[in-house]
Amino acid sequence: MKTRIALIAHDKKKDDMIALATEYKAYLATCQLVATGTTGGRLANEVGLTVDRKHSGPFGGDLQIGSLLVEGGIDAVIFLRDPMTPQPHEPDINALVRACDVHNTPCATNVASAHLVLSQLQQRAAQ
Repeated sequence: MKTRIALIAHDKKKDDMIALATEYKAYLATCQLVATGTTGGRLANEVGLTVDRKHSGPFGGDLQIGSLLVEGGIDAVIFLRDPMTPQPHEPDINALVRACDVHNTPCATNVASAHLVLSQLQQRAAQ
């Protein structure tokens, strides 16, 4: 079964997500990817990945991904958050991160932790 990864990035972190996805493109292409709206569009258009796009975060995309996670449909979350900019949908963000904790799902919230999660998943898939 393919590894199911959610990819989310706040506006000021979208370029970091594109760089990260480009670095792990070969691995991510073997996964089932889901992303919030704009992030998913950029991943498809700029990196060439197949992505199931949900709504933009402020319009419920974080909640849609949280629902998939609760139902067992997500194996890991890469959520590049911008801690310096207030987000209008902060309760939704907190709910998604909490769902990761409740369901013991890996959740990387910065580039360094994203590298750790993706490299470990990639290594596990190669075995």
